[in-house]
Amino acid sequence: MKQKFAILYICTGNYVIFWKDFFKSAEKYLLTEEEIEKHYFVFTDANIIDCDENTRVHRIYQEPLSWPYITLDRFSIFQKAKKELAKMDYIYFFNANMRFVKKIGKEILPSEGTTLALTKHPGFFNKIRDKFTYETNPSSLAYVSEKEGDYYFMGGLSGGFSEDYIKLIDELKRRIDLDKEKGIIALWHDESHLNRYAIDYSEKIKILDPSFGYPEGWKLPFEPKIIIRDKKKVGGHDYLRGIKKEERKKLKFKDFIRKFLSN
Repeated sequence: MKQKFAILYICTGNYVIFWKDFFKSAEKYLLTEEEIEKHYFVFTDANIIDCDENTRVHRIYQEPLSWPYITLDRFSIFQKAKKELAKMDYIYFFNANMRFVKKIGKEILPSEGTTLALTKHPGFFNKIRDKFTYETNPSSLAYVSEKEGDYYFMGGLSGGFSEDYIKLIDELKRRIDLDKEKGIIALWHDESHLNRYAIDYSEKIKILDPSFGYPEGWKLPFEPKIIIRDKKKVGGHDYLRGIKKEERKKLKFKDFIRKFLSN
């Protein structure tokens, strides 16, 4: 009997332009063993997407959320498919602008007693602990003290056994909601909460190196397996998020105030 591998993918608004290449490259390179069946859970506001007719592509309606809520609330978004995800053997989330470029087999799956897999952030894999951008506000549930943390993980690729990843989804959704009730948004949103969770459950984590999240155009000492595509080549962050210049100014001011108050 085939094992089922769930892929969580969010592409609202202009991010839908990445979907076709993501799907085709995943079909070509990711877990091509016959005993594994990939299922794509695509959260989008698009009425139709490429390869929609494929029975393994499950399109779930998701309205576009303003920044940063489209990333901050991703665990809440994933809960929409919780019943279907519980039927899977593995669940993995991939950023929309990722593309597979090398064969990836079972090395991406948990092994040797681990239940989850997280990816070292390509910008911090060779940095000392003091350089990690953990959440420093003690009032946030994403807070990490100066004495904690050995690795800094990227938010764009995480996964594990379905039961364990659903627990992660539920717990991080709970923590983020409690923070929001207190008017707190962690520094790097969902990524900050993911790093806190990784510390809490460090013994369960399989660590993937930055070859699984290799930014396009960078020079790193890894052979890229998954490229993080340069958003500037397709209009930039603001275009993809549907943010106008006036809104960008307001967001920058809000970020400044939030960071000032957290110091």
